[in-house]
Amino acid sequence: MDLRRINFGIEIETVKRTRERVAQAIQSVVGGQVRHIGSPGSFDPWEVTDDHGRVWKVVSDGSLINVPVHLRAEVVSPVLSYEDIPVLQEVVRALRACGAKVDDRCGIHVHVDATAFDGRTLANLAKIVYKQEALILTALGVNETRRRNYSKPVSDDLIAQIERRRPRTRDKLNHIWYGYHNRQPQHYDSTRYHGVNLHNVWYRGTVEFRWFEGTLHAGKVKAYIQLVLAVAAKALNGRAASSRKRSFDPQSARYDFRVFLLHLGLIGDEFKTARKHLIAALPGDSAFKRGRVKPDEQPAPKAESLMEAWPDNPAGQPDWTRQGRARRARAMDGPSQPRPPVFSGDETGGMQGGAS
Repeated sequence: MDLRRINFGIEIETVKRTRERVAQAIQSVVGGQVRHIGSPGSFDPWEVTDDHGRVWKVVSDGSLINVPVHLRAEVVSPVLSYEDIPVLQEVVRALRACGAKVDDRCGIHVHVDATAFDGRTLANLAKIVYKQEALILTALGVNETRRRNYSKPVSDDLIAQIERRRPRTRDKLNHIWYGYHNRQPQHYDSTRYHGVNLHNVWYRGTVEFRWFEGTLHAGKVKAYIQLVLAVAAKALNGRAASSRKRSFDPQSARYDFRVFLLHLGLIGDEFKTARKHLIAALPGDSAFKRGRVKPDEQPAPKAESLMEAWPDNPAGQPDWTRQGRARRARAMDGPSQPRPPVFSGDETGGMQGGAS
């Protein structure tokens, strides 16, 4: 499965502008008509039906408690394809241009179509995330409140049960996820508050990724979408996945996450911006696992030590012939020895006497 063939949807929470104003900003990009639905009253929805007949919703969100109710807005996109990402980015820019803001209560949720997943590939997904979760959460800057309440990590118990029971079907994984076979999942089930929300597979037909802090930066929004699509594609394409949890190493974090992104297939110019945004918050060096060697930490060049060994070289350059002799002398465990005179045949001694 190519990540570009997986459909998705997105929820973007904003503050400081009314839902009507936010809906008008969306319409300025996608065209169509704006309608105030108003019911149910707790969500006070507005809808934008775009030129393709797709419905964009703007609803109230009860978690945005830092602003009055009429200035809370959550944008809910229709089902989008990979080719719709540029349009979505224009919508994000329009939201920012109309004066909408984000605060520390705002978040972004990305939904990935779960149609192609079965029990095995959903288990792959959980294990891939479990293995790299420390890196992912740090790279995305997920704050402690969100981790504790709305975006909990994949649990050790879930992975242990997956490894023990090896689910092949959604029903078997359903039993593992809920602790029983839940045939009628409800919207506000308590298991939904995980960074990777598999409850949505049985409630809405999507895998929901709830990691993301609020932003109206179009490039970051695109990077978040590409990341979850790549993780989903990796899970779908793999025969199996490792669940061996990786520890977080600050010295190599940026390098490790870059390698993980490349392993997901986020390679080349198309994903260059995504890699840039996704590794930006991590410490370390993206090209060197143990960091770059600083100039004052580099060892002295070998040639310099050889020059010191032959200070009388008139050209000021290493004399490789003399250095070779020096190495052979050192191999003899002592200073170089003078060569014996060449035998000429007329000297007196044993050799001459033996020939006569």
